[in-house]
Amino acid sequence: MKNRVFRGTMFFVLAAELAVLVLFAVWDGSGEQDTVLVNDAVHSIQADWGRLEEHQRIEGLDYVVLDRDGGVLYRTGEGLSESINTAVAHRDTILDIRADGMTVGKIIILNDSDGNLRMRKQATVLFAAAAMVVQCIVCGGCVHYLNRRVIRPFRKLERFAERVAGGNLDLPLEMDRRNIFGAFTESFDLMRSELKKARRAEAEANAAKKELVAKLSHDIKTPVASIKAASEVGAALAQEEKVRENYMQIIRKADQIDGLISNLFSAALEELRQLPVTPGDMESRELGELLENADYLHRAAVSAVPDCILYADRLRLQQVFDNLFANSYKYAGTGIVVTFYREENRLAVCVEDRGGGVGEEELPFLKEKYIRGSNAEGLEGAGLGLFISDFFLREMQGELLLENGKEGLKATVFVPLSGK
Repeated sequence: MKNRVFRGTMFFVLAAELAVLVLFAVWDGSGEQDTVLVNDAVHSIQADWGRLEEHQRIEGLDYVVLDRDGGVLYRTGEGLSESINTAVAHRDTILDIRADGMTVGKIIILNDSDGNLRMRKQATVLFAAAAMVVQCIVCGGCVHYLNRRVIRPFRKLERFAERVAGGNLDLPLEMDRRNIFGAFTESFDLMRSELKKARRAEAEANAAKKELVAKLSHDIKTPVASIKAASEVGAALAQEEKVRENYMQIIRKADQIDGLISNLFSAALEELRQLPVTPGDMESRELGELLENADYLHRAAVSAVPDCILYADRLRLQQVFDNLFANSYKYAGTGIVVTFYREENRLAVCVEDRGGGVGEEELPFLKEKYIRGSNAEGLEGAGLGLFISDFFLREMQGELLLENGKEGLKATVFVPLSGK
């Protein structure tokens, strides 16, 4: 409906402009005189000759009456041609005045084609200006509509794709079903949900593998320890050097197996450290956009961001804020206050909720792998969000500080300044 209205309005304005331009182009501007009025003027002057002071002007014409010597006997107004030469130059109409069969004077009737042309030009210019204003208004409305209904949704999709590419599948994509991309964005969010399910299934499978590795490690370590112990007894009781050396070989191999099992278990826990972090210069005003993206439930009150240049990885910093806001939504469910302050060579971003915080004894362990607070019971999560956020910030030469604020948990993100 809106598209039809827009196209119809633009077509009407363009058709009207074209019609006016065509009319203006074909108009010759000659301004032909009204012959009836001209004849009336001539007959009236001839009838009133000798008493022109009593002459009644013919409405619709401007004229001057001259005697045979060129003297002005009568005029209807100022600014009219008062000589034959001037009248010829202005292309005015010149007629004889006859009385008693003789030419007694001249009547010069103003040719106002220039004035008519000037009025036509003014009217055309005014119409063209009005049409341009209408076009600008319609085009401005169209641009505003496209920006609101097309460009902004695509920018949201772009930011959403960046987060998904970075591995963050917890934040849903905001959808506006009123725009033409409502169903399209819903499909993207369904894709995120399915990827999240697949990622969760993968994580559960990996966790199961790690648990299996841990169990096998324990089960294997027990018989290996038994073999080692029996070998040590055998080595102690052996009387021949060759037999004792065989037992020592078994002990060394048992230690080697034990070390390999420990290395296998440790390697499984180090997979998270393989995520790349590439910091660079970014303006502090970009923090506002990162926080807005993370606060998809619109619960945060964000203060003004100080102007400075930061040294950070924009994508990883987005993941840090995404994790902090997701934790606040999940465990506190309250409003969030975000404040900023400068501390030497870094900018501090404080994210504080009003959920009551956590026990002081739990704070030192919240940034470790698979550690969750006592308030996380029954809630979905793997205990890796703060660990990953802390890892990202340390890779950017920053820091994540967790403490209990006045009303809830306070997470302070320290981002280094550029060049420091």
